[in-house]
Amino acid sequence: MHTKAALIIVDLQKDFCPPDGSLAVSCGRDIIPVVNRLIACPKIDLKIATKDWHPADHISFAANHPPPNNKPFESYAEVINPYNPSERYETRLWPVHCVQGTPGAELVPELDVSKVDKIIEKGQDKRVEMYSAFKDPFENPCVSESALRGYLKDNDIGKVYVVGLAMDFCVSATAKHAVKNGFQTYVVEDGTKAVDPGEGWAKARAEMESLGVKFIRSEEILCQKE
Repeated sequence: MHTKAALIIVDLQKDFCPPDGSLAVSCGRDIIPVVNRLIACPKIDLKIATKDWHPADHISFAANHPPPNNKPFESYAEVINPYNPSERYETRLWPVHCVQGTPGAELVPELDVSKVDKIIEKGQDKRVEMYSAFKDPFENPCVSESALRGYLKDNDIGKVYVVGLAMDFCVSATAKHAVKNGFQTYVVEDGTKAVDPGEGWAKARAEMESLGVKFIRSEEILCQKE
């Protein structure tokens, strides 16, 4: 039986944080003290940070689409599975962010990476969006998959706590894939912020809870008895 626990820190990168991030989540930096306390928690066996690591020509960047369908936050594009054209979905278009090797793609300097066991990069295939730290949304077949699932399994992880940015996009997608992969999954409420803290938060929470994801506060983890 898998009894170990992991912390997945989703995309706590400069481009997602105020004041200078190109896709800054409001109050995104406010969660860093909570995340650092969880990183230091000896009750969590494995700590993993993920990074959006996009090529400059990534499909999710509004700048890579012709007008008039190139307005960040407003426009959408259809993404087609290159190996199965019958499988497709719409993705929201964003400002250019977290481009490989740029300062905005780096983890925020306040994050205590000295206690992070592994950093996993995602979103490297220009053809597909990849909110989840596990894989892209395609199933038949999957186009791009990170090393996260295998790393958790290899380390005998049965439970995951998910924090980071943003709750209604990459955190939500990661948590949903975690529970689908058989992990007991918790989103740490005070360890994440949403792009849309109102309706977006409520909708994402309802979707996650319908799949079996549970919500918890950091003090409930930190105060657990050994």
